[in-house]
Amino acid sequence: MSKFEQVRQRPPAKLLQPRPMILVVSPLRSSVNLSRLVRLAGCSGIGKIIYCGSGKVDRDIARDAVDYVTIESRRSVGPVVSKLRAQGFHCVGLEQTTNSEPLTSFAFQRQTALVIGSEREGLANDVLSQLAAVVEIPVYGQPASYNVVTATTMAVYEYCKQFPAG
Repeated sequence: MSKFEQVRQRPPAKLLQPRPMILVVSPLRSSVNLSRLVRLAGCSGIGKIIYCGSGKVDRDIARDAVDYVTIESRRSVGPVVSKLRAQGFHCVGLEQTTNSEPLTSFAFQRQTALVIGSEREGLANDVLSQLAAVVEIPVYGQPASYNVVTATTMAVYEYCKQFPAG
């Protein structure tokens, strides 16, 4: 077999322990985005999403992740963040704010709840005030921000780089 003849779809890498990251997701405008976040969680070894909205997950988009990712539904983000903080989670917002830190230099804690805002409004001030940190992804052109799924993928990837074994 030559260097470029490779078997597709090799099995996933094994985690030594489950990833203690939770995605907390504000209401999204599109069930497609929610479904893509479920797939992202599944591929990243994240076992739980808390969704504060009424969207439905499309199995064709989320694929097998729907069998491995628990999706809890809640009414609003604020009480979820408060409860997770009380449980010892380091709650980190993904948002562009005056004092947000660049994702490229941010050190995640293992037990992190990544709090994701809605596409147009982002995270509300009452939620931002509860967070331990806020990270943003530098943008170098227009539009001034990434799609919610693209941004979350970058943040989750950075977390996984920092904790590769889970």
